[in-house]
Amino acid sequence: MKKKVVLAFSGGLDTSFCAKYLSADLGYEVYTAIANTGGFTQEELAVIEEKAYKLGAAKHISLDITQEYYEKSIKYMIFGNVLRNGTYPISVSSERIFQAIAIINYAKEIGADAVAHGSTGAGNDQVRFDLTFDVLAPGIEIITPTRDMLLTREYEINYLKEHGYEADFTKMEYSINKGLWGTSIGGKETLKSEQTLPEEAYPSQLKKEGKETLTINFEEGEIAAINGVAYTDKVKAIQKIEEITSAYAIGRDMHIGDTIIGIKGRVGFEAAAPLVIINAHKMLEKHTLTKWQQYWKEQVGNWYGMFLHEAQYLEPVMRDIEAMLESSQRNVTGKVIIELHPYRYVLVGVESNFDLMKADFGEYGEVNKAWTSDDAKGFTKIYAMTNKIYHSVQNRNKTIE
Repeated sequence: MKKKVVLAFSGGLDTSFCAKYLSADLGYEVYTAIANTGGFTQEELAVIEEKAYKLGAAKHISLDITQEYYEKSIKYMIFGNVLRNGTYPISVSSERIFQAIAIINYAKEIGADAVAHGSTGAGNDQVRFDLTFDVLAPGIEIITPTRDMLLTREYEINYLKEHGYEADFTKMEYSINKGLWGTSIGGKETLKSEQTLPEEAYPSQLKKEGKETLTINFEEGEIAAINGVAYTDKVKAIQKIEEITSAYAIGRDMHIGDTIIGIKGRVGFEAAAPLVIINAHKMLEKHTLTKWQQYWKEQVGNWYGMFLHEAQYLEPVMRDIEAMLESSQRNVTGKVIIELHPYRYVLVGVESNFDLMKADFGEYGEVNKAWTSDDAKGFTKIYAMTNKIYHSVQNRNKTIE
């Protein structure tokens, strides 16, 4: 009997080549699988399935892991206000981990002998897939023709034609990776340090002028309502916010960061909903959390984002960080008011029963209710003591010299 291989399949040129090569040259029975993290419509998934069977797949499956992706990753990225290098909401990199987990679990379910992906040797995804496969299925054979054979587009297209498969693989000027938590955009400009993407490179174009008010209610850190309409399905809530905010072409930027493989990389992205949600959530936290809660959340949030980006989701410390982040959200409940404009948004304010500004101890810059002027003088005197001691000793030693 033929050995079984599960191929992570997107329907693009590289994975189409892999599907045919694995069966025609290596003799495997090929099972193709696509793990959807919210970036594909049902129509797009149907087209991908059709391609898989035309390429000779024994079976094709679409694995919808959007809800799992939210519950096990996006939720904690919101809790942690995770923006890599203060910019990027870790869109594609966080998706890849969950896609890899879904693929390897399916491979184990059907008793596959091997698993394959179409990543090149020049990016982070090869590490994310390989590492996840190896941790969850130690010793499984991992086949990567695109990486190992250093193939050109022309070679892959000609190979497919020779094996009876012809399709339009015209190279797009910009590569687009879309998911629930944002869209990444690569092109000739992202390969250079001094250039940025042109307007037409972004999938979401400006559709609205003027301004619009958006309100987001959070309950213990999670989205509970949008413009007064309750949402129990958090995935649909994110999609609704994306629908509203992307019409204003909000959330565009260029991310420059350190890759897992050691080189610097640039990628353009648009992430209207993620950026609005994270910054609205962060503003609510400023009102409802203490100074030290915010400080330590920022530290562990940065680590969480870094580990997630660098394929360390399965590291046990991630569960510990998630527990801390979840605990921190018990009072992060309230409404955030946002004003949307073309290409930008304004965080107007918050309404919350847990707003620490609304305590009865004083109003900053206006009136103090919980202490006297003598209390303030004494506090300041003691608060200055460490610096007074230091400078006193320094001045004394200067005199001796």
